[in-house]
Amino acid sequence: MFRKLLNKISNELDKHKIPYMVIGGQAVLLYGEPRLTKDIDITLDMGIEGYPKVKEVIENLFFRILVDNPEEFLKKTMVLPTIEEKSGVRIDFIFSFSPYEKQAIGSAIDVKINNKMVKFASLEDVIIHKIIASRARDIEDVKTILLKNPDYNSKYIYKWLGEFDKSLDEKFSNVFKKVEKEI
Repeated sequence: MFRKLLNKISNELDKHKIPYMVIGGQAVLLYGEPRLTKDIDITLDMGIEGYPKVKEVIENLFFRILVDNPEEFLKKTMVLPTIEEKSGVRIDFIFSFSPYEKQAIGSAIDVKINNKMVKFASLEDVIIHKIIASRARDIEDVKTILLKNPDYNSKYIYKWLGEFDKSLDEKFSNVFKKVEKEI
């Protein structure tokens, strides 16, 4: 079901020339241990001004937007939550235009799913997203990813976590360092 949905979404985003990458639980399945995930998270290389184009994608996919005032919700959250009612799968479209997200989308990898290439965040970018979220589930995901992929690029991860440390006044680098020591 998820594979079919990822193909459909990828086809539609490609048709509309919207750069994207799959992140979240679906990307963890690619790099980490199999686990239950109930949604699809997709980061788009566009700000909220691209909403009309994404709305067309959503309409073509027959997804339903889950908020009453999508444009207002987007201004507050940069996320457009939708659902494919047939399967009950939630799909979140995350609007982004930061330098980090732009380069992450640019370095997304192609993964063949049912004879279609789907763009997934790189292993390192999945780790960065998970460290920034820092929920217990996210930290466990990072541990499984690191254990299965010991040749990850720690320099890249620390570079971007350091940038987030400065701009968000957080210590994401320390969180990652602690996770590395635990594995």
